[in-house]
Amino acid sequence: MKVLSAAQMRELDRRTIEDIGIPGAVLMENAGRGATRRLVKHYRGLFPGPVLVLAGKGNNGGDGLVMARCLLEQGWQVRTLVLAERAAVGGDARLFLEVLLRLGALVTFVPDAPSLEAALRENQEHRLVVDALFGTGLSAEVGGHHAWAVDWLNTQGRPVVAVDIPSGVDADNGRILGCAVRADLTLTFARPKVGHLVFPGAALVGTLETVEIGIPPEFISRARPAHFWVDAEEALSLVPPRPAEGHKGTFGHLLVVAGSPGKSGAAAMTADAGVRSGAGLVTLACPAGIHDILEIKTTEPMTVALPEVAGALSLQALEPLLDLARDKQALALGPGLGQAEETQALVRRLVRECAPPLVIDADGINALAGHLDVLVEGASFPRVLTPHPGEMARLAGVSIAEIQGDRVAFARGFASQTGAVLVLKGARTLTAAPDGRVFINASGNPGMASGGMGDVLTGLIGGFLAQGMEPAAAAALAVFLHGHAADRLARQLGTSGLAATDLLRDLPAARHDLLSRSSLC
Repeated sequence: MKVLSAAQMRELDRRTIEDIGIPGAVLMENAGRGATRRLVKHYRGLFPGPVLVLAGKGNNGGDGLVMARCLLEQGWQVRTLVLAERAAVGGDARLFLEVLLRLGALVTFVPDAPSLEAALRENQEHRLVVDALFGTGLSAEVGGHHAWAVDWLNTQGRPVVAVDIPSGVDADNGRILGCAVRADLTLTFARPKVGHLVFPGAALVGTLETVEIGIPPEFISRARPAHFWVDAEEALSLVPPRPAEGHKGTFGHLLVVAGSPGKSGAAAMTADAGVRSGAGLVTLACPAGIHDILEIKTTEPMTVALPEVAGALSLQALEPLLDLARDKQALALGPGLGQAEETQALVRRLVRECAPPLVIDADGINALAGHLDVLVEGASFPRVLTPHPGEMARLAGVSIAEIQGDRVAFARGFASQTGAVLVLKGARTLTAAPDGRVFINASGNPGMASGGMGDVLTGLIGGFLAQGMEPAAAAALAVFLHGHAADRLARQLGTSGLAATDLLRDLPAARHDLLSRSSLC
């Protein structure tokens, strides 16, 4: 499902008003009425209230004012606090404020902290609160009596319904702008916004529902750059076909380059995940010293021993690997390789010179730290990188805080700069493509915070690349399926002690589950 930034939402509103001719007041009325229907559906047991509406002076406040009127029309008891002087309310919101006042509704203007505090003392009996303070256009930190109102909302102990987005959450990246409302239900308009879906904002949204307000679907489909929420429905649209007449050659041959002494498990899991992805063939190339171990640890993958130095791959492995890669449809590079100097040099040569699509993880990523020019030089070949924030910080030469401060913008910028697809791992893993697309993953749980999970993901991405998938789609599908398998297992086993090999074994069932639409995340 496509999701939007704040700027994209403003542009959609503008086009609908100017190009289609639907007045802004009609869009506001649609928004308020639609949100009211959803609120009543969720909280009909609290009828007749009272309901307390906290409204700002802008369009978000206007949506809240429409909701106050609609609730009154349905017999609810409603009190509205406007956190501004009457004269400060502008635009279409002013129209709906005047309507509400002419109806004799209870409206109190609270432009400062003392008046707000006094009004709240008089309204202790409410059973439900509507947060209509700030919408998706907020970019500055919440301060003054608005911050006081946010703190009160988070401690008053009644259900909170946020209009469009919890006040204080940045709609573009989920950042908390000083302080933010913790909502039980968020009713957004047209499409979810990026800030609803990425942390820390995602933790404050509660149940998220979308209200259509009359924006033409074709306007939304043309919005660029594109953000996508990869839930089960979106993932299903990415799954590659499995024709009945297919054979091993139909589904590609994946070459895995991985492993070193003490890290043979990483190599084995990556290769086995390639098999579980549905790839027709998998070959595991490893240092000669651990070859016999991997012959025992793996069954379906074929194995190749390569030249080594002190147990790690040496530069002498370059020509054999380039030769092996010539008839392969994709490579997976990095898990368990170690950080020996020659091995790192080998990785950089492969990234620069290897033509098939290549997914790079773990020690493969570490070998590129300080050498981003290698990625840029190899940008004509498809490349996928799968760092966690620590690896990303080393790779890009920035702090983890810089990355986590705006993961979406950082991932998009890095992909655009290097020409590589970036899978930035973490809660709500992001997949960013060089063309500006960003996929936000819906699946996964804390049980995945254990060793080996990244190796399984690398093999899964590599397997989908071998099956001919476009790199960003292959990565986005693999990330979802990886998390979906973990979610299935968590329902059976919980999230403590979940092992990567548990997930590995469940991948075919998770894919079948997705295709059958029987138990979707």
